[in-house]
Amino acid sequence: MAMPEERQSAALEAAATNDADDVVHDDSATEVPHGPPGSLEEQLDALRVEKEEQLRGWQRTQADFVNYRRRTEQERADLIRSAEASLIHDVLPILDDLERAMVSLPADLRGLTWVDGILLIERKLAAILDQHGLKPIEALGTEFDPNEHEAVLRDGEPGEATMVTAELQRGYRLHDRVLRPTLVKVGPASNSNER
Repeated sequence: MAMPEERQSAALEAAATNDADDVVHDDSATEVPHGPPGSLEEQLDALRVEKEEQLRGWQRTQADFVNYRRRTEQERADLIRSAEASLIHDVLPILDDLERAMVSLPADLRGLTWVDGILLIERKLAAILDQHGLKPIEALGTEFDPNEHEAVLRDGEPGEATMVTAELQRGYRLHDRVLRPTLVKVGPASNSNER
């Protein structure tokens, strides 16, 4: 029966050797697994590239949103200005009528209280329109400018008629653009202006 004992001791030695191999193998398991060379570096680089792409995408989205907000605010301001211009343009004939009424008012009516009330209304209306950026275009005695004036009458030859000699209807500018051109009569420049 010694034989089985020899086998048993040989088996125990083999088992001990295998356990020792396993221990060594276990130590190697705690090390970083070796795959293809540089695979962790490649993964890290890939993650860095992905992070940069995500960051650039987020920055583009943020810039798009800022541009969108700026554009919508500009469109809103333009819409308000357009509505304001349309309303003021519709009110201008009323202002014109009040000014014409005051100019043609007989002298004997000028001291009456109701006339003073109408004058006050005209001044208030002009002040409100002025607060909203409405300014009259000064035309009389200036050189004809087709951007601000509309010639409806002419004295002299077309080449000679370069000066505004009469203002038929006042023109207005709202902020930086012409709301209504001045209707004018043009004529030749006087001798005193040519010097």
